[in-house]
Amino acid sequence: MTDLIFAATCDLAGKVRGKAFPADQLDKRLKRGVGWTPTNVQITCFDSIAESPFAALGDLLLVPDSGATVAADFGGSTERFMLGDIVTLDGAPWELCTRALLRSALERLQRVGGVSLLAAFEHEFQLTSGGSLLNEAYGRAGFEAQRGLCEALMAHLAQAGLSPDSIMKEYGPNQYEVVIGPEKGVRAADAAVMVRELTRATARHAGDRATYAPILDPASVGNGVHIHMSFLDAAGESATYDPDGVCGMSELTAAFSAGVLRYLDSILALTAPSVVSYLRLTPHRWSAAYNNLGFRDREASLRVCPVTAKDPASIARQFNIEYRAADAAACPHLALAAVVHAGCQGIEQGLRPPDPTEEDLSLLSAADLEARGFVRLPETLEAALARFEANDTVRGWFPDVFAPVYLAHKQAEIAHVAEMDAAARCAAYSQTY
Repeated sequence: MTDLIFAATCDLAGKVRGKAFPADQLDKRLKRGVGWTPTNVQITCFDSIAESPFAALGDLLLVPDSGATVAADFGGSTERFMLGDIVTLDGAPWELCTRALLRSALERLQRVGGVSLLAAFEHEFQLTSGGSLLNEAYGRAGFEAQRGLCEALMAHLAQAGLSPDSIMKEYGPNQYEVVIGPEKGVRAADAAVMVRELTRATARHAGDRATYAPILDPASVGNGVHIHMSFLDAAGESATYDPDGVCGMSELTAAFSAGVLRYLDSILALTAPSVVSYLRLTPHRWSAAYNNLGFRDREASLRVCPVTAKDPASIARQFNIEYRAADAAACPHLALAAVVHAGCQGIEQGLRPPDPTEEDLSLLSAADLEARGFVRLPETLEAALARFEANDTVRGWFPDVFAPVYLAHKQAEIAHVAEMDAAARCAAYSQTY
């Protein structure tokens, strides 16, 4: 039997696609990659192909990265994959490679803020096979029902070089949350892909199926992705915290946060990019419905997280902000790139964050919201795409080809589910994510 390694990219649809090659060719593939096609970027999450400016023309390479390798042993069966970069035949980064898009955003952060990014993605997922224990939100019995799967998943994450933090039975039916420690730069988004793929693989080998779809039942809870972020200066010290700053934020963190909030409605199509994402992004779902800052408030789109440390140095290391308007229909690299660019815009413009909210914004009138600088976030994917398309600043963060390609990609996805009711749409997304 020939051992195979899957060279992978996480694409605009948030799907992990690629090609496998014999393991004994690894040295060659690390230099030459495997062949790739430009129009592959327009394969939607439902495997339709959106209108493409590339048609049948062009050739690219998908080059695996030895620093983004996973080899998970499932009792004699090993799944091996390596995330990689899409490059031109000359070896230059392809302008629609999601890892390249994130690198560009991180380079901008270094230029404008003099800092590097630490980030961690919290994930919620649901198991779809078998029965559901009732009345087990956060329950021990709910956890024990899947202890074996949870322990196996955490072991695989550790073997992949990640830092497992915790796993729990979440509120929803058969819903669990898995948390890992932060990683630096592009590795943070790579880690998010690894978590999702290892969760699905672990469930599959246990005879179950895990889905990261944004929501399975319009009447129930959704599956969110929370992106925790902090900053390191050139000396590797935390640049996130200032005890005298707003909610403990340093000047840089405050400006970054203000930028995220200012441009949130225009990046939402990149961080919550499915049709059903907007069933979850409603008030009172502990998700995100307005561009508000929260101090330890899980109803806010951007939250200043609590710390448990007591001494100043430990507090500074632990202090972070959390972006909550995301889900796993988004490519982690693209979602993080959008958030980082928005934050950089805030730094460049010297923006100040609004006061943290402490009330139910859904009770305020549109006039009151506007007076305080808040907007209701888009309530459909179509509306989110329209705000992205209309914002020259946001489109300008990306290569010229990006916006038309992304908009065409998402329009094809929307068309696929256009005739379905909400329940059927949820079912369709549950099968692909």
